Amino acid sequence: MNLQTTYTVDEAQKKLENYCAYQERCHKEVRAKLEDMKMIPQAIDKIIVHLIDHNFLNEERFAKAFVRGKFRIKKWGKNRLVRELKFRDISKYAIDVGLREIDEKDYFETLDELTQKRIAQVKEKNSYKKKKKVADYLLYRGWESHLVYQKLNEYL
Repeated sequence: MNLQTTYTVDEAQKKLENYCAYQERCHKEVRAKLEDMKMIPQAIDKIIVHLIDHNFLNEERFAKAFVRGKFRIKKWGKNRLVRELKFRDISKYAIDVGLREIDEKDYFETLDELTQKRIAQVKEKNSYKKKKKVADYLLYRGWESHLVYQKLNEYL
C-alpha cells in the first residue's frame, strides 16, 4: 500500500520555512521541493511569495553564500560559479552581486596556489602535455583561460 503524505498550505509553508532557514536555497530548489510534496501550482506560488516576503528566500543572499562557499571550499573560478548559478535560474543581477563577494587579491592567490599544487601533482615528463593537463584541470574548475595560460607561462 502506497501511503502518500499530503500537506495543507500552512504545513507545507512551515516545512519550507525550516528548509530555507537550515541553509540558503534558490527559488528552483524550493519549487522542486514543493512539487515533490505534490502541492498544486497556486499553493506553490503562494508559499514562495510568503517565503520571499518573510526573507526566508532571497536570490541575492543565495548567490553571495553560494559564491563564497564554492570559491573558498571547492576553489572554483568565476566561469564555473556563473555557470552553476545560471543553471539554478539566478538572475544576472544577483550573479553579479554574488561575484562581488570574491576579493580580487584572494582570487589571484587561489589561482596561484591551485596552479602550483597541480603542477606538483602532474607526473608528466613532456612539458607540453604537462601544461595541457594542468590547464584542463584549471579550466574545468572554471578559471578564465587568459588567467590560466598567464599562470602556466609563469611556472612552466
